[in-house]
Amino acid sequence: MSHLLREIEYLVNAPYIKSELPEFRAGDIVRLHLKIVEGGKERTQVFEGMVIQRRGSGIRETITVRKVSGGVGVERIVPLHSPMLAKLEVVRHNQTRRARLFYMRGRTGKALRLKRRTLKASS
Repeated sequence: MSHLLREIEYLVNAPYIKSELPEFRAGDIVRLHLKIVEGGKERTQVFEGMVIQRRGSGIRETITVRKVSGGVGVERIVPLHSPMLAKLEVVRHNQTRRARLFYMRGRTGKALRLKRRTLKASS
């Protein structure tokens, strides 16, 4: 029975899932282009930071992106398949050994640095 429900859920959500998202993981620096509505006007706001975590699956998948702005840490949780997310760019791939980087919240300055990850060439 649960298999049937999962299949129905997949068919209902399939048109809303974005297929053009780039490959990225926790630790990567990403640039989010978010649609912001103020009054009657719509504009695009860019939010650039490090991916702290990626959680969920399917239509419910979200990422948490953290940046330091004016000495204050700012985190934003964004649904990956939301129409508010206009574009997602990967600025830099970093090497990490964990999927959740909550320990980065307590770090500042040079302690935030991570090793660059080299991508393997696909054959």
